[in-house]
Amino acid sequence: MAKRLDQILVIDVEATCWEGAPPAGQENEIIEIGVCTIDVRRRRREGRESILVRPQRSRVSPFCTQLTTLTQVEVEGGISFEEACRLLRGKYQGDQRTFASYGDYDRNQFERQCRSFGVKYPFGPTHLNVKNLFALCRGLHHEVGMEAALAMLGLPLEGTHHRGGDDAWNIAAVLLALLPPL
Repeated sequence: MAKRLDQILVIDVEATCWEGAPPAGQENEIIEIGVCTIDVRRRRREGRESILVRPQRSRVSPFCTQLTTLTQVEVEGGISFEEACRLLRGKYQGDQRTFASYGDYDRNQFERQCRSFGVKYPFGPTHLNVKNLFALCRGLHHEVGMEAALAMLGLPLEGTHHRGGDDAWNIAAVLLALLPPL
């Protein structure tokens, strides 16, 4: 399968979380996948989408709702993790394109959950860690959070932080600022 270099898929996931360890019998699982596509040739953000994913092995805690604004009722109306991965491979051709996220958490969560659920991984082998790339490009001695990177670039935080679609949109803005002009 040939690699497609026309778009970069910027991904941000929100997962079930708790203050401290998960309750007995529950595990972190993806409840929202934010996607923002970057048109590489035009050097601009194209579309963005927020895909709600119905958890199978956990429930949304009050802490998680406070952080993400997502509720158990909202995510119960989402699609299965397997359907979400199929959507990423089909609509976005995620297995043929470079995908990016802010740090390694999103990639690791996808890998872990795909193994645990026996679901085909929706991305190809090429992952851009925008958090690491930003620190390297700016000559920083440590990585910084997305909000700090936006501030250092003089860019606003658009939307609601810790919502997948909005965070993917903002991460794409950081990545675009790092890409050289054509």
